[in-house]
Amino acid sequence: MNNTTTLHYNPLLPLVGRILLGALFVVAGYGKLTGFAGFAGYLTKLGFPAPEAMAVLAIIFELGGGILLIIGWQARWAAWALVLFTLVATFAAHRFWDFEAAQRTMQMTQFLKNLAVAGGLLMVACFGPGSASLDKR
Repeated sequence: MNNTTTLHYNPLLPLVGRILLGALFVVAGYGKLTGFAGFAGYLTKLGFPAPEAMAVLAIIFELGGGILLIIGWQARWAAWALVLFTLVATFAAHRFWDFEAAQRTMQMTQFLKNLAVAGGLLMVACFGPGSASLDKR
């Protein structure tokens, strides 16, 4: 067995990956929770129906899904839910094609970052959380 294969089978790497992905959602969800009125106002500006209800759903998806992903419990379901959430948020809030110059570049970066996050979540959804997870206990 070579070093690449050994590294691939390290049970801590999927855990670290889940923590890094999940932390993004937990921090964002907490920010939405503590800045609820501002976030609901932003959803109103974006044209979401029932913005307060949508804000609550976003917080549940981000906090709940992020925590489940980190601990590795129902991780595949959490990853699929966060893929859906991320894609909706990406196409609703980061429409870079609607912006000019510097704003366009920033929004495109956010758009592409979200697509990359969705890619990481798809890896968890397809291959599972790894052995260092509650799903595997």
